[in-house]
Amino acid sequence: MAPSRTLGTFRLPPLPTIREIIKLFRLQAVKQLSQNFLLDLRLTDKIVRKAGNLTNAYVYEVGPGPGGITRSILNAGVAELLVVEKDSRFIPGLQMLSDAAPGKLRIVHGDVLTFKIERAFPESLKRQWEDDPPNVHIIGNLPFSVSTPLIIKWLENVSHRNGPFAYGRTQMTLTFQKEVAERLTASTGSKQRSRLSIMAQYLCDVQHIFTIPGQAFIPKPEVDSGVVHFTPLTRPRIEQPFKLVEKVVQNAFQFRRKYCHRGLGMLFPEARRLESTGKLLQLADVDPTLRPTQLSVSHFKSLCDVYRKMCDEDPHLFAYNFREELKQKSEKRG
Repeated sequence: MAPSRTLGTFRLPPLPTIREIIKLFRLQAVKQLSQNFLLDLRLTDKIVRKAGNLTNAYVYEVGPGPGGITRSILNAGVAELLVVEKDSRFIPGLQMLSDAAPGKLRIVHGDVLTFKIERAFPESLKRQWEDDPPNVHIIGNLPFSVSTPLIIKWLENVSHRNGPFAYGRTQMTLTFQKEVAERLTASTGSKQRSRLSIMAQYLCDVQHIFTIPGQAFIPKPEVDSGVVHFTPLTRPRIEQPFKLVEKVVQNAFQFRRKYCHRGLGMLFPEARRLESTGKLLQLADVDPTLRPTQLSVSHFKSLCDVYRKMCDEDPHLFAYNFREELKQKSEKRG
């Protein structure tokens, strides 16, 4: 589990409360952007404590909004905090925090999905992948609308050791909709087991640290949130290209209530689907009557290894998309 600690000795000077900031700048959460503000500084302090030791750390906060978690990070004694905020309405309130913590808070008005974090911090922070994690952290209360595409993007960065992971095994402490948090951390056989479970767990040690009740947010969402901590593994549990793993896992889970051979069969053209699916499962030593939720990361390692060999034998196989085949058949009938 991510180590807890007491907050640092640096303290921000007296400032308006987050609630007062929201009133002062007439801020309202935008429903289309899935914005929810966390006002309770006891909870934001807890998120920061669970991120680990931030003394003299370099922290990248995504989606700071009115700055609740931002304040807790600054009070943790960081060397530098970089925040990336897409919504320009929040910039004046964040600038107030920057003025109160000279030289510590850097504000970027931009999109976390496109921001190049690998150029943001000093080169001297970089560590070898096999070493302890660098003194670089990602922390954020993610808008529900971007949380899944963002974590998939970062997991792909982990696999390539680029983006935020150009510094080494950068740790992440992030909030998600509780259901997503449970999927990310779900064990083999649990009903929450999903594509996200495999994609996260083959690359990282993933822990659901604690749950934040919906009533802690303004406006109150219909669901609770979960705080999840990620530490990239020194060696991935599946040593195949990210896109190959993603394709195998996506196909397996598209028919999650059926036997796994049903979804895995969609990896192959219809003309040889039965034969190729049988070969894949036999060589991988996977029971075709297991449900996708019953497949462990080890199962997926075997499946990906065998599928890679089959792709090497047939260079056109990896590009195959069963939906394209269905579309072409439909057009011919039309």
